[in-house]
Amino acid sequence: MTMRKLADIAKTIRSKNAGVDKITFDIIFRTKEEYELVCRAGVITRATIGKLYGLRQDRITDFEEFDPAFAIKFSILRDRPSGSPGDPDIFGAQQYAPLMDIKVPVYATGRVEHTGEVKW
Repeated sequence: MTMRKLADIAKTIRSKNAGVDKITFDIIFRTKEEYELVCRAGVITRATIGKLYGLRQDRITDFEEFDPAFAIKFSILRDRPSGSPGDPDIFGAQQYAPLMDIKVPVYATGRVEHTGEVKW
């Protein structure tokens, strides 16, 4: 078994505004196999996102594994409205970076190991 970074598997990892009070995240894969590999690994869930970003579960407003687009999408509530004093990222475009280093366990055959543990 080896570990691969999410950034090496996903086609697109991005974040952006979803209104003034939310930031939405998209993780999009080129193939069904890559998408299913990450979904089966269980490394991107509401719980793992909460842990990665230091969020209570009620701050994650949406979470969806969207099979037709080979994508995982979630939205979080912002600390403060976009553009308000002290907002460090008006467009929400710099918030995706922690996702890139998520480790995905993969067997040499391409099978994924579900450990229930997230490693960064």
